[in-house]
Amino acid sequence: MNLTGIHHLTAITANAPANKRFYTETLGLRLVKKTVNQDDTSAYHLFYADGEATPGTDLTFFDWPVAPERRGTHSISRTGLRVAGEESLNYWAARFKDSGVNADAITTIDGRAAIEFEDAEGQRFRLIDDGSHGEAHAWERSPVPAIHQIRGLGPMTISVPTLGPTDAVLTTVLNMKQERVYASPDGQGDVHVYAMGEGGPAAELHVAVQPGLPIARQGAGAVHHVAFRTPDVPAIRDWAARLSEFRIPSSGEVERYYFRSLYFREPGGNLFEIATDGPGFTADEPLESLGERLSLPPFLEGRRTAIEANLKPLD
Repeated sequence: MNLTGIHHLTAITANAPANKRFYTETLGLRLVKKTVNQDDTSAYHLFYADGEATPGTDLTFFDWPVAPERRGTHSISRTGLRVAGEESLNYWAARFKDSGVNADAITTIDGRAAIEFEDAEGQRFRLIDDGSHGEAHAWERSPVPAIHQIRGLGPMTISVPTLGPTDAVLTTVLNMKQERVYASPDGQGDVHVYAMGEGGPAAELHVAVQPGLPIARQGAGAVHHVAFRTPDVPAIRDWAARLSEFRIPSSGEVERYYFRSLYFREPGGNLFEIATDGPGFTADEPLESLGERLSLPPFLEGRRTAIEANLKPLD
C-alpha cells in the first residue's frame, strides 16, 4: 500500500485575474479547469496543468480576499516544478529576467540544478532539472516552447519545528522512505527527503526542520494543502481505514467530482490530501476545450446563475 507521487498542490491567491495571467502567460501552463471552491462557491478554484491535464501536474488556487501570508514553520513552504535539462533552466533564467520575475540565479540544491523564484504574491517555487524523469505532455498553445515547458510538480517542501512526529506519520503510516538529508538553502536547518512509490522528483516530499522560525499564518501567496496520488476509490477507502487504525482524524472519503479525496493533518500542522488519479478533468469537458467555461459539479449546476453572478471576471 503505497502513494505514487504528488497529485496536486492548492495555494491561495487574492487576485485571480493576475494569477491567471502569470500562470498561463509567464509560466505557460494550461488553465484546465475553471470552477469554484466546493465549500465556498464565492471563490474561484483555478487549476493549471500540462497539455493533457495529467495527475501530478495540477497547480491550483483558491481565490480569497485575504492578507499576504506570514512566513514561518508549520507550513508548506516551497513548491517544486520540473523541467528537463540545463538548457531549459537557462531558458527560464532569461525568461524570468525579461518578465521581471523575482528569481535567483541557477544553483545546485540537493544535487539538482535549480532556480528559486516567487510569483507576485510571494509564493515560493523551485524550478528543478528532473533529468527528463517520466512522461511529459506539452501544451501546443503555450507561449513557452514545448521542449522547455514545465513538466509537472515536485518535490514539495514542508517546514516543521521538530522531525519526530512528522517522520513517524510519513514512514509508519504513509509508507514513505527517508532517503537523504541536505542543508536548507536559506541556512535554516536541515531538509529530510522522503520518497513515495518509485521515488524521483515527482514523488518526493522534503521536510525542513526549522525550530527557529515563527509560526506561519496562511494568506495570499501561501500553500493551502498538498495532495498525494493513489490510483482509485478502493485505495482511498483503504487509506481512510489505515488512518483510523493509527487514530489519525480524517475527513473520510470526499467526492470532488474530478477525483475522490481524503484530508488529514500531519503532526506539524500541515494539511495533506490523498486523491485518486481519476476520473480526471475530462469528466465534464472535452480535452480540447478544458478550462474555457465555468465548470460546476452536478450538485452545484442548479445554482449556476447565482454562482456566476457572484464571481469577478477573470479576463
